[in-house]
Amino acid sequence: MKKYIYILCIGITQLVSAQEDKWSGSRPDGHAPISVMGDHTHGKGEVMFSYRYMFMNMEDLNRGSENVEFSNALIPNDIYMVTPTQMPMNMHMLGAMYAPSDKVTLMVMVNYLSSEMDHITAMGGQFTTESSGFGDTKVSAMYKFFNKNKQQLHGQIGISIPTGSIDEMDVTPASSPNEVILPYPMQIGSGTWDPELALTYLKQWNTFSFGTQARTTLRIGENDNEYRLGNKYSLNNWLAIKATDWLSVSGRFELGAIDKIEGVNPALNPMMVITADTSNSGMTYANAGIGFNLYVFKGSFKNLRLGAEAALPVFQNMNGVQLRNKETITLGLQYAL
Repeated sequence: MKKYIYILCIGITQLVSAQEDKWSGSRPDGHAPISVMGDHTHGKGEVMFSYRYMFMNMEDLNRGSENVEFSNALIPNDIYMVTPTQMPMNMHMLGAMYAPSDKVTLMVMVNYLSSEMDHITAMGGQFTTESSGFGDTKVSAMYKFFNKNKQQLHGQIGISIPTGSIDEMDVTPASSPNEVILPYPMQIGSGTWDPELALTYLKQWNTFSFGTQARTTLRIGENDNEYRLGNKYSLNNWLAIKATDWLSVSGRFELGAIDKIEGVNPALNPMMVITADTSNSGMTYANAGIGFNLYVFKGSFKNLRLGAEAALPVFQNMNGVQLRNKETITLGLQYAL
């Protein structure tokens, strides 16, 4: 009898050790910084709902990687009649995840965007245009390749569905009182069905964790306005310190590139404003962010998370002349059932 009890104890010990040896999401650093999407998976039957708010600001001008005055883009120094000076954007994102098995996690995300763009003209006038509405809907599946030795590797494949408008209009001084179609950055959607692919590697230690994610969005075909946005590529790396059972602090570094817009919307005059000229699109960049995750690990609100991150550009090299990227603030709530 003692022999069987001994064997049972050994078996339970090995089972517990094997479970502890897996990468765990039940830690404050069990999720990536809140700005990173598709960073984690779930166990069979688990559901998670999320809300994110993101504020992005673009201000001043870059020609290539150099900051230039607004007059540098306007007649007589360049061909344009109008240049933007600032573009703040607000985005609200609602997401849901469900795991039909331990290997597969399904995800859907919808978002609502609102943007303003301030302008000055070659004659010294000023005006603002606005656009808002629901953006493109993203549906994807993540597959867990392995989870052992406190490491996890999973891939993601999805599609961005063109539910966002590419026909946003507003009144400008040259069109008043009529509305005209707005340039590419003020449109809410892509107008194309865009595959999205990602590969994420995660590693945990007792008090800190590391993650890296390669992601791309590929633009396929041409939308109804005879253009397509540029492909997007990014490599995100983050390191998080588990300060307590309910708090982690993170640092993130991202390298990325966006291709130029292909094609031309015939309703836009590329000599009127720099944002209507597709030669002023596409860039390479590097961003850095710091953030924190709060995790409720027990009680009535167990598995509720609050995340926040602030990010700034480290480097940006733009095609042509474009608004400079400035600060990005992301806040989010996540709740798993």
